[in-house]
Amino acid sequence: MIDIKRIVEDTENAKRALLKRVPEEQLNLEHIVEINNQRKELQTQYDSKRNEQNSYNQQMSQLEKGSEEFLKLVENLKIKSNEVKEIEIKLKKKDQELTSLLEVLPNFPDEDVVGGGKEGNKIIKTMGEKPVFDFEIKDHLELGESLDMFDFETASKMSGANFGMYRGKGAQLEWALINYCIEEHLKDGYEMIMPPHIVNRDSAYTAGQLPKFKDDVYWVNEDQCLIPTSETVLTNMYRDEVLEESELPKKMFAYTPSYRKEAGSYRANERGLIRVHQFNKVEMYQFCTPQQSDEAFEELLNKAERLVEGLGLHYNRVLLAAGDCSEAAAKTVDIEVWMPAIQQYYEVSSISNVRDYQARRGNIKYKPNEGTKLQYMNTLNASGLATSRLMVALVETYQQSDGSIVIPEVLRKYTGFDKIEG
Repeated sequence: MIDIKRIVEDTENAKRALLKRVPEEQLNLEHIVEINNQRKELQTQYDSKRNEQNSYNQQMSQLEKGSEEFLKLVENLKIKSNEVKEIEIKLKKKDQELTSLLEVLPNFPDEDVVGGGKEGNKIIKTMGEKPVFDFEIKDHLELGESLDMFDFETASKMSGANFGMYRGKGAQLEWALINYCIEEHLKDGYEMIMPPHIVNRDSAYTAGQLPKFKDDVYWVNEDQCLIPTSETVLTNMYRDEVLEESELPKKMFAYTPSYRKEAGSYRANERGLIRVHQFNKVEMYQFCTPQQSDEAFEELLNKAERLVEGLGLHYNRVLLAAGDCSEAAAKTVDIEVWMPAIQQYYEVSSISNVRDYQARRGNIKYKPNEGTKLQYMNTLNASGLATSRLMVALVETYQQSDGSIVIPEVLRKYTGFDKIEG
């Protein structure tokens, strides 16, 4: 949730920032300012009435019970109490109205993030060369079928469309990718977390899934849903808690499947593992102070890139335009790998600085080393990495003319083999 002070104290600049990602006809900050003023007025009335109510109690404590003056004050206190309750009800309604307006607004994008959607995305770095083949290549579905690595038919029979299943050496290769990521994060001193795959509404709200994206997640009952990413769980590690500044930054990662409805239209070539309802992902996360935030972002970005480079894959670093970022992100850089068969780049890691957006929703604070006023933490997340699309890029890049797949050297200690062949 964004800071109401930025809207109230600098409405024009707040509007200019949000227009990078929100159509003007959907943005009415002046209305939010008006509602906030009404809330403040009701708060003033409430505080005044409460003070009067307390003064009656103080006066009564000095009078003899049952005296005429005491009984008169009792009657006046009843009237005053009713007035306080009436204003309190109005104040709560106005608080709820203001919250409902703020909680659906996206985060303020950083200054260097341009407005608009995907058309505004900018490639800021390219690593490696596109692989060149002297034979007719296969896509990952053909490779998976010929080498008994993937089984989409059985997965569809069991679960429905857009689910996949790894088999044999395909499953071993997937597990190798996960272990490769885990070991690299442990080397860097990140704490490993194995969290639940189901969260409650408070957790989904803090992470930003609710209320706007309620229909994008799988609900198991009225209060719990499957996680669309382990970011949802990690964000809530310190919900409603206060840490000392000396404890920050907190660095962690988690491996979980991610469960997503993936609503909307698909490209015709987004088959197989490119877009599925369940996929594996290792997620990096940091809690830090605002002063540590930019450095943390660069660290996560470099870590994600290092993983892709270790696999020898060609990729782009892409700074996303505001409209292509998630609602919670102030800034996002995607790592997009090259998929040879369809001649396109696809994201395998999204690195986002959320600033204090989630911390405000989840009341996640720290006590500064100097001063006593509690501050909101900054939160950052990064895929490190999502393995389904990574698998597509890997098997297509390392395929050989005889139909086999060479295993990248960094994965061989996890697979126990250096090639997959029929």
